Amino acid sequence: MNLLVWLLGAGLGFTLIGWARENVRRKAAERAGVEETARQRAALELDSREQAERTASLFNRMVEGLIVVDAAGTIRLANTSAGTLFGFTAPATGRPLIEAVRNHEVTALATRLNAESEVLGHELRLEGIGAAPRFLQVNALGLKSRAGVQDGAILVFHDLTRLRQLEAVRQEFVANVSHELRTPLSLIKSAVETLIDGGKEDPAATTRFLQIIERHANRLALLIDDLLLLSTLDSGRVRLEIDTIAVRPAIQDAMEDFTAKAGARGVTLRNDAPSALGVRADPDRLRQVLSNLIDNAIKYGRSEGTVRVTARAAAGNRIEFLVSDDGPGIPEGAKERLFERFYRADKARSREQGGTGLGLAIVKHVVQAHGGEITVTSSPGQGSTFAFTIPAA
Repeated sequence: MNLLVWLLGAGLGFTLIGWARENVRRKAAERAGVEETARQRAALELDSREQAERTASLFNRMVEGLIVVDAAGTIRLANTSAGTLFGFTAPATGRPLIEAVRNHEVTALATRLNAESEVLGHELRLEGIGAAPRFLQVNALGLKSRAGVQDGAILVFHDLTRLRQLEAVRQEFVANVSHELRTPLSLIKSAVETLIDGGKEDPAATTRFLQIIERHANRLALLIDDLLLLSTLDSGRVRLEIDTIAVRPAIQDAMEDFTAKAGARGVTLRNDAPSALGVRADPDRLRQVLSNLIDNAIKYGRSEGTVRVTARAAAGNRIEFLVSDDGPGIPEGAKERLFERFYRADKARSREQGGTGLGLAIVKHVVQAHGGEITVTSSPGQGSTFAFTIPAA
């Protein structure tokens, strides 16, 4: 009897011990499962964050502006370029589209995608962001959920401003070339017609009209030469024959070409460059730069005035040349455009003085081809000074 009781007690004890052990194992497994689930969830969240960061980084490297909105017109994503174009701080998540871009035409495009699947090649003009208007090309695509319900839109903005500026420059350049060609051609044609109609019977008239033809034919040849030179400089194909040049004699040689022209206006030419300076430059191109600047200083300086050319050592192992006049000066708004082709601050006086209107553009390109820079300082009534740098010898 006692043995039976003992055996039953021992069996129950073993059962309880087994149950307890199994319970411990089950709870340990449950804890391990919870921990594994938590670990996997954390890994997924980390991977999701990293993926989102990579995507945002990729979008922010795009040159084009990118904005993604939901069906209510709230921004889901906007990259840095979009913020730059419209003047807001990216990513602007959660802001209404109209609040960020402040442009009703953009919000109207997003609304159009409720009825259209995409809008391609729409051109947009932005005013009030920066000093000048900006031109954008917009491509937009409607987004739909799996159920086919409108779920927002993605808008991509390509900045066309530089392209439009270049197109305007091209149109202005063509118009200016046409004008510069038309004027001498008209005078040549008129002179030829006069000679054909009987002017050749008068020797004095014949000589006068032939001189007109020669003068304007030379003007056309000079214009064409300048245009070809600018084309070569633009393409980077110009070859510079670099040599060591003494500065003061180079300035003197350039001045001697304008002795008669300066004398006709009563202008004194002064070479104030030190004797010890030398540069590394193409002799012909350096003379071309000095000649253009001295010629302009005589043209636009004061009658009975002084044109002064000097040079001095500058930072970066360079020599700075300065060509100064004591004329009326250059209007403040004209300084930035002086080196544009055909630009003239005083159109009436420029036509009267002659020239192709390409001189300063050529000067700028030649100086840059030598690795230098050119600037102008001027005050109304105080004259002008053009300064450019060339590598020192």
